[in-house]
Amino acid sequence: MMAGAREILESAYDRKLVDKLLQAYSEAKRNFLLGGHRLSAVEGGHFCEAAYRILESMAVGRFTPIGGILDTEKVAKRLAALPAAGYPKSVRVYLPRALRVVYDIRNNRAVGHIADGIDPNLQDATLVVSVLDWVVAELIRLSGKATAEGAQQLVDDLVTRKYPSVQVFRDEPRVVRADLRAGEVVLVLLYHVGSGGATFRNLREWVPSTMGKNLKRTLDVLDGKALVHRSREHLFITRVGEKVVEDRKLLELSPAGND
Repeated sequence: MMAGAREILESAYDRKLVDKLLQAYSEAKRNFLLGGHRLSAVEGGHFCEAAYRILESMAVGRFTPIGGILDTEKVAKRLAALPAAGYPKSVRVYLPRALRVVYDIRNNRAVGHIADGIDPNLQDATLVVSVLDWVVAELIRLSGKATAEGAQQLVDDLVTRKYPSVQVFRDEPRVVRADLRAGEVVLVLLYHVGSGGATFRNLREWVPSTMGKNLKRTLDVLDGKALVHRSREHLFITRVGEKVVEDRKLLELSPAGND
């Protein structure tokens, strides 16, 4: 079985930097999914500071101490000057340029002072999380311990999704909102487990007992609306299902509008 993303990254790069990188990555993804788009851009900056240091260590064998002033332009120039024969173009060019975009968004656009009155936070955050996904996958691929496809799968499974409306008891997730209907509870649970999906037996154990009796019919309805996908014994949430969860704010602890 392929080692997890964290294990692969820690085996290839400094453990403290990996921890900082993944912590910022997790926060950025969580904030984005819960609508905290301004915070997502800020955490994108923290992510970049860790990633730049990882690249710096790849180039010279050491990195700017955490908490010290990081000269990203100097790091980028040093990476660009690395010999092509010894370092892939991703390290020399693509990764530094991708990080620069995110870093600049954090530093120059976070306040959102736009003359035409259009708030750029949503579009900025969408770009940030996409770049962060790619950077993590690329760092995993560069470790030499995963293919590009395998790296992306590891990224998909990387963050243990933690949302206010889901509480985990001894590895068993429970939706703690009594106002949700059976179909919504199932969607939240499948959203929570991510790309690994869940079996019918899993779901029957996780939903309230009053919903378990009609679970098969609930799944049939969700399947008919393309909100879930069946694959042999497992069930997965589709992109349409994910959008329903996010649009209805089903991940929040309280119903929308009842803050």
